[in-house]
Amino acid sequence: MRTRHVNLLITLIAVVLFSFSCFCISRMTQTIEKKVNTSDTNETMFDAFEVLKFFFPHLRKVDRIYPDVIMGREKTGVTFALGISTVNRGNYSYLKQTLTSLLSRMTLPEEKDSVVIVSIADSNENYVKSVVDMITKKFKRQVTSGSLEVISIPAYFYPNISHAAGSTDDSEKLESWRIKQVLDFCFLMLYAQPKAMYYLQLEDDIIANKMYLTKITDFVHNITSNNWLYIEFSVLGFIGKLFKSEDLTDFVHFFLMFYKDKPVDLLLGDIFLVKMCTPGEALEKCIERNKHIRIRYKPSLFQHVGIQSSYPGREQYFKVSVLTCSCVIHKVS
Repeated sequence: MRTRHVNLLITLIAVVLFSFSCFCISRMTQTIEKKVNTSDTNETMFDAFEVLKFFFPHLRKVDRIYPDVIMGREKTGVTFALGISTVNRGNYSYLKQTLTSLLSRMTLPEEKDSVVIVSIADSNENYVKSVVDMITKKFKRQVTSGSLEVISIPAYFYPNISHAAGSTDDSEKLESWRIKQVLDFCFLMLYAQPKAMYYLQLEDDIIANKMYLTKITDFVHNITSNNWLYIEFSVLGFIGKLFKSEDLTDFVHFFLMFYKDKPVDLLLGDIFLVKMCTPGEALEKCIERNKHIRIRYKPSLFQHVGIQSSYPGREQYFKVSVLTCSCVIHKVS
């Protein structure tokens, strides 16, 4: 009983904090809109990043927050934006395999109506150059057409978490890595939000099933209600999660409130509880009552192939059973 009361209190506090932050951010956004009276796409994207100043005081000294757009035509007005965050994994890289899988398994009309965004979340100049060179050489047509973009996150974006990154304590290093990963996703989502109707979150070490985008399109169009929160096209972590772009700002606000507390995939479950569940309601009952809002497609459309984790020195063997759509963890070291 005591545990239930504690959980109820935590949920109520989260609801209050989330509502208050949304109110404050809404007021701030209204102020920005009054100052900027333009329909220019770049101005819209600049404004999307202004919300970061609410959460990170160090950014209030920055005139305009925007990623370093390395390559791309800044395509907008499409149906799907596919976001991939990538970091240096030392001698291992799965990005070329991932992009080949995603782009080769689109039809030409799907490619025209989509944009794949590779966000380099790494300050290592050699790695940035290697990604740019690889994409320039292997995917020149897609870059030229605007269906593939590369951006890099500016170093000034991140709050001071270097004390953990430079620590010799493994738990602190892992915490720093998790914090940065949440922030990387938030920055990418804010960049992608004005571009498309839907946003699909992917990672840089996956392969896609054949006709994956056709299946996603058909599935979304056949949903009778538009009142869904997100759709899972993979059961693994944050991979294959589809959002309505109009909802992305709410997700980002929530992630930024609690980015120090949990990994992003667990925060995704928390926002479902906060937004959809009655305080004190059992999770199983809430999920059953809202099964039309939190939707899982079967079988999974994306397979994880990266063995070398983006966390230095860690190996991971995650696989999805195609028949059962269940996650199998063979080994983590």
